[in-house]
Amino acid sequence: MIISVSGKGGTGKTTIAALILKALIEETDKTVLMVDADPSTNAPIVLNIPVEKTVGDVVNVFRKKVLDTTELGLDKSRVIETWIMEILKETPRFDLLAMGRSEGEGCYCYVNAVLTSILDRLSSNYDVVLMDMEAGLEHLSRRTDRDVDIMLVVTDPSKMSLETARRIKELIPEVHVEVRKLYVVGNRIPDEDSESYAKTVRDYGLELAGTVPLDPNILSYSMKGLSILELPDDSPSYLAVKRICEKVGIL
Repeated sequence: MIISVSGKGGTGKTTIAALILKALIEETDKTVLMVDADPSTNAPIVLNIPVEKTVGDVVNVFRKKVLDTTELGLDKSRVIETWIMEILKETPRFDLLAMGRSEGEGCYCYVNAVLTSILDRLSSNYDVVLMDMEAGLEHLSRRTDRDVDIMLVVTDPSKMSLETARRIKELIPEVHVEVRKLYVVGNRIPDEDSESYAKTVRDYGLELAGTVPLDPNILSYSMKGLSILELPDDSPSYLAVKRICEKVGIL
């Protein structure tokens, strides 16, 4: 299963992705790969897992050192695959791969093709691949989502974030990305506003998976630099995300 978490910047999509990860590793015995596909690389911070190198760092070195070599017999795809496996962060409960940001411009069709092939093979080793995507619409226009089983678009109560969710839904057919199910997740929605928010989501032609309330534990853990995975199991945000996961078939 491939799960993509997307949405407008500032809506808390990385936090929601981390809470989904917590639900997966605590409520199931599935093997999980979390991919931080946002160049900002915020997932390692939220999870409190140090990441020394990203895929972007590997690609930069590959472009500069390997693509320029003329050494006979050099299997370039094996080189980059080995390097990526070396930066894969393995933990007892899940693995983490940070995509990061690559440098420079120009046509790197060979690198991109090799990278896509490697990530596809890597993903096949896990029951679930959870992708924290780049904010906005750029990731769709570049097709870094590829095909997903469940896309969760995180919004806050603002019309701007709901407009982003609607544009994401409209853009999917244009870039030929297969998304089997798309849902909206309302984040930081006060309980008293949940009904009116749900109606607004329906008016936008979107399907609501559920809402996540304001949770003081999230801010506290962030300020202390603690991992969201250690959030108490009775935290309102985690309980809400668990219900969402059950509803959409993640759990």
